[in-house]
Amino acid sequence: MIENNLEQNSPQKVFELQSKHQWTVRRSSASERIQKLSRLKESIQAHEEEIKTALYSDLRQVELAESAISGSYGDIDDAIAHLTDWMTPVDVENSGAVPGSKAKIIYEARGIVLLFSAWNFPFNLIFQPLVAIVAAGNCAIVKPNSMAPKTSAVAVKIIKQAFSENEIAVFEGSVELSNQLLALPIDHIFFTGSPVIGKIIMTAAAKHLATVTLELGGKNPVIVDKNADINDVATKVAMFRNMNNGQVCLCPENVWVHADCKDEFIEATKAAYDQLLYSEGKLDIESAGKIVNQRNLDRIKGYVQDATQKGAHIAYSGEYLNKNETMHPIVLVDVPVDSDIYAEEVFGPILSVFTYEDISEVYTTLNEQSKPLCLYIFSTDDIFISDVLANTTSGGVTVNNCMLHFMEHNLPFGGVGASGSGRYHGIHGFKELSHERAVLYTEV
Repeated sequence: MIENNLEQNSPQKVFELQSKHQWTVRRSSASERIQKLSRLKESIQAHEEEIKTALYSDLRQVELAESAISGSYGDIDDAIAHLTDWMTPVDVENSGAVPGSKAKIIYEARGIVLLFSAWNFPFNLIFQPLVAIVAAGNCAIVKPNSMAPKTSAVAVKIIKQAFSENEIAVFEGSVELSNQLLALPIDHIFFTGSPVIGKIIMTAAAKHLATVTLELGGKNPVIVDKNADINDVATKVAMFRNMNNGQVCLCPENVWVHADCKDEFIEATKAAYDQLLYSEGKLDIESAGKIVNQRNLDRIKGYVQDATQKGAHIAYSGEYLNKNETMHPIVLVDVPVDSDIYAEEVFGPILSVFTYEDISEVYTTLNEQSKPLCLYIFSTDDIFISDVLANTTSGGVTVNNCMLHFMEHNLPFGGVGASGSGRYHGIHGFKELSHERAVLYTEV
């Protein structure tokens, strides 16, 4: 472990240190980077209990805390296993434009990366991208999210024990610190959060022509074929809608079912919520999770009040606020297009149900909205699935389930348009945090 016992330098001083040291880091071999990743894993292992306690305090995460830790090990192990292959230059076939030449693509580090974490998964969304940053040979300045203070404090310990600040540095703070960091002439910015802040990040990056990876969100739609197993659909949608009390950028949000299946779907969803989250009529707050703070509780409550005042109906869970910063799941129907919830990502356990007679109605509506991070299709008809894929767009898709494309490391994960730009996970993260340098060798 590397112990940083001295008082931390300012962001400007750290940037200057990393600017000098980045050339050493980018020249590092696969074995040297593997050693760094192994050191990071050891540091995480040394703080496992602190991580679990912090995630419970910040967001009442229990099972998700376990998966956050195991997931970080999976990312590290995957990078260690494949990094030598990832770093190997790629031979490119000679097109004949330059006879006798040889062409290669060499992966080189982007330089200094500014990494902003999100509050809803304050551990995963530091260490997943950090693995790719280190694997690609970059330096980094990391800012944990201040809305998850306990997890932020543990992340600081882990990073400081694993790295010297001339390679990976970490700073805690809020908006003032973020603005200070964004003023630095960073090479690349990796941000996970809302589209509103994503625009601020892009504006700051443009001043220095920095590249960006933006992991944003959107109103992830679910499209249900008339012939789908409605009970299966409802169970899966209910489970994933309420994950982390709905505070996941991949959560299903708007469900489109055929008009003939509307009532069946709503009843099946009610039954699913009753089984998943309630015991003798009382909400199990340990299973429900925690809204991050009172401000977000009030924001979500405002969406429901606005929608119902404009004509929406609550089909499930009239008592939608609970103590302990917890929300009961809510199912809304007849949501008007002029309501706030129709346009804004909820980031809470509210499911809106819409109907269609002809699938083309869904395509028209979705393609008038911002491009979502995810799309979920439920059908056993390959023609129906292909038609939906051909007539919609999204960052990623899971068929007959929700979120699971995120779990497949060989698939790139990321958004499109308003839901983000750039890709990571596995080799895709290595490539995202690298510059593909074109090299042509000509005859002497």
